Amino acid sequence: MQIFIGLIVLLTPAVALAQENTLKVVYPPANHQTNTDKIFFLGTAPSSGQVFINNQLINRSKSGHFAPSFPLQMGENLFTVHYPNQEIKMRITRVNDKVQKPPKLGFVVDSLTPNVDIARLLGEEVCFSAIATPNAKVQVKLGQQTVNLLPQTQQISLPSNAAIYIDKNQPIIQNIPGKYQGCTKLTTSGDIKQPEFKLTLNNQTITQISPGKILSLSPAKLPVIEVIADAGVARTGPSTTDSRLTPLPKGVQASVTGKQGDWLRLDYGGWIHSQETRTIPKAIPPRSHIRSIISQQLPTATEIVFPLQIPVPVTIEQGNKSFTLTLHNTTAQTDTIRLDDNPIISRLDWQQITPETVQYTFHLKKDQQWGYNVKYQDTSLVLNLRHPPQRRQQRPLSGLKILLNAGHGGEELGAAGPTGYLAKDLNLVVTKLLRDELVRRGALVVMTREDDRDLSLVARQRMIDQIEPAMASPAVGIALTFHYRFLPDDGDAENTKGISSYWYHPQAHSLAVLLQNRLVQDLGRSSFGVYWNNLALTRPHTAPSVLLELGFMSNPDDFELAMNPQEQQRLARVLAEGIVEWFNSQ
Repeated sequence: MQIFIGLIVLLTPAVALAQENTLKVVYPPANHQTNTDKIFFLGTAPSSGQVFINNQLINRSKSGHFAPSFPLQMGENLFTVHYPNQEIKMRITRVNDKVQKPPKLGFVVDSLTPNVDIARLLGEEVCFSAIATPNAKVQVKLGQQTVNLLPQTQQISLPSNAAIYIDKNQPIIQNIPGKYQGCTKLTTSGDIKQPEFKLTLNNQTITQISPGKILSLSPAKLPVIEVIADAGVARTGPSTTDSRLTPLPKGVQASVTGKQGDWLRLDYGGWIHSQETRTIPKAIPPRSHIRSIISQQLPTATEIVFPLQIPVPVTIEQGNKSFTLTLHNTTAQTDTIRLDDNPIISRLDWQQITPETVQYTFHLKKDQQWGYNVKYQDTSLVLNLRHPPQRRQQRPLSGLKILLNAGHGGEELGAAGPTGYLAKDLNLVVTKLLRDELVRRGALVVMTREDDRDLSLVARQRMIDQIEPAMASPAVGIALTFHYRFLPDDGDAENTKGISSYWYHPQAHSLAVLLQNRLVQDLGRSSFGVYWNNLALTRPHTAPSVLLELGFMSNPDDFELAMNPQEQQRLARVLAEGIVEWFNSQ
């Protein structure tokens, strides 16, 4: 008998001598805790015998892999996985993630909001919430203001974005006894206020100070920041769960119109983390005029220079045969623009869409865009629009540079399949096979890794971006990343399978769709879908970048196909043919 914490394995002497023929459960791990109402067991055993979990016969693949799901009760759940002469005992705990019940008189711990320091403009609305004893009178004192909080017991929450992958992305109605909310507008500027919550019930009153202070900002005295990161991450709100906006180039200056914890709201509407900025002392609100604009053709791109007085925030949008650049905090005094006959641009239009916002629309000659780069040189904004890669006719992909990225590596293991084989290794096998297929077709292939090594996401992104348009050597034509998926605890691992493709910038959409269709149709695989997704390796914009999930490590059938050498070779060949087809269609 071998005993592990939370896991007991009983092995006969014969099986101990042949570990490859033993019962194995690779997921969930020992003493696993989860807040889901079910769990799947991923593992394998020789196909000659039968596997039971808690005396229930389970389905297995031809090779003996399994991934059945079982319901979980609240608290401790015990499972026995049985194969002839072998048992694995597992303990799984389902924890309660529901909101803490209110006390008889008082506030639930950590329920008062705002729970971090915030700053808002004078006259702007500020809201408060608390979970406290039901049927009480709850108020917030903010300086000379008193805000009544009203019962709001029914709340509608949204699951995480990942819930879409298990068909559970619908709004969730929750009843939270003792939930109170209320809002007010800031009436005085410049002072810092500490909200005081007050609860009264049956002639008893208790008070509690909010953990977050509130500062009202005067529009005449707004702080000014400068972006110090190479590409400041701008978001729709003050958290990493809020969506990304166009990155802000290094050097951008903007006024701060709001704060929430470590996050800053900038004057054009985007939020940025304070770590990516520095405060400019005694600065006035950044504003700029723009006059003439000039362009020139480089070996692999068209460069357009926008002379400005201050580096202002920018927004970029790619459309069908259009590329739109918006300059915020800018007023046009433009009379002259030079744009010669161009291989990708048919016309450049501009308009002042608000008193402080100028929009430039490049009308393009073709639908497909090949990437862009934007940066500030001093106060001038420099935009490079990539030209199509130059192809030679010797072989189908001659003259084209293709970057291949095998996901994970080193200590970043990725998911494990039923046998314990790791995604990081499978990713590399498939990527090398594809590299060989592409090289035979004439492509110049760049690999982010060719062995088992640690490589950060930032390093992988830089490999896509590192070729400058002014260089005569070919820039990356496309970038492809390869992964294998794994489901969360409450996913249906036994039945969820298939290939999926992910894109972020419109320039990568057609590539993602074509490769998805080729893999599904030519290999006869299931389709898990095509997704717009904000991923580190779909976000690079200097080249069309697509991420492919080639199957599920958590599905026995997908895993068998993924481990089959003949299927791996077919997969690489179909991908290479799809890449040739896509380039031929542009």
